[in-house]
Amino acid sequence: MAVEELRELLNRHARPDLSTAIDGVQACRFEHASPPVAGMSGTVLAVIAQGGKRLALGDQIYEYGAGQYLVASVDLPVTGHVVDTSEPTLGFGMTLEPGEIAKLLVEADPRDLPVPPRMAPPGLAVSTASPELLDAIVRLLRLLDQPADRAVLAPMVKREILWRLLRSEQGPAIRQLGLADSGLAHISRAVRWIRVNYADAFKVEDLARRVGMSVSAFHRNFQSVTGMSPIQFQKSIRLQEARLLLAGRPSDVTGIGLAVGYDSPSQFSREYRRRFGVPPSQDTALLRAVRPAPAAALP
Repeated sequence: MAVEELRELLNRHARPDLSTAIDGVQACRFEHASPPVAGMSGTVLAVIAQGGKRLALGDQIYEYGAGQYLVASVDLPVTGHVVDTSEPTLGFGMTLEPGEIAKLLVEADPRDLPVPPRMAPPGLAVSTASPELLDAIVRLLRLLDQPADRAVLAPMVKREILWRLLRSEQGPAIRQLGLADSGLAHISRAVRWIRVNYADAFKVEDLARRVGMSVSAFHRNFQSVTGMSPIQFQKSIRLQEARLLLAGRPSDVTGIGLAVGYDSPSQFSREYRRRFGVPPSQDTALLRAVRPAPAAALP
């Protein structure tokens, strides 16, 4: 079966840095359950061949195991960890490139694709992988053992994987990722702006105008994609950035709170504790022991 061969290939090719000889493709093996790690999801396809993974985005939890996949169509602030299992967790990851999706959309007959939704789809979604999708992933990983064929065939198989995703129940999200003027694209631009300017106060009306949407449509679509309001999303980015900074400056809690946009040290400590379970002054020991990494690097 495809899942069994996928496990064997991932076991054999997984490296500590998760990279492979195919650009944008990761092979991952984790021996034990891990503590939650905060990071950005990236725009990725992540498939589990063995074990399980859990991601949190705001108050929403996404869990997926063997034979299931997660699509992240927007680069979102998530907290992820490997679920406690009796065997290593094995995962495949592939970066989703909007330009490659756009090329497929130009060539495809729209009648062969799922009907696009009126509202931008959620930025994270979990589904069961079809046999055709798993087969394509296995053939892509086989190319790691075939260097003479890899340069020519890998782009073709990656293209097939994108096509399988476009034809899947997550097709609408993949489709919007490849459309420059889709609702998802507008919200992605807003997400990127907030990530760059997270320490600055902003008006939602101004951000909606910046990305070319009405205020009402912006609110609806932002909530649909991220599961949060724009202000809640900014708070999530601020706290995540603060946690990363604390790993390098554990004694500068007040300065870090100011740097990420909090005027009040008490408010910073209170919201940090609500998000991570402990106040920043007590979180530094864990941060020194666990090196933060992008959650998307852990399919």
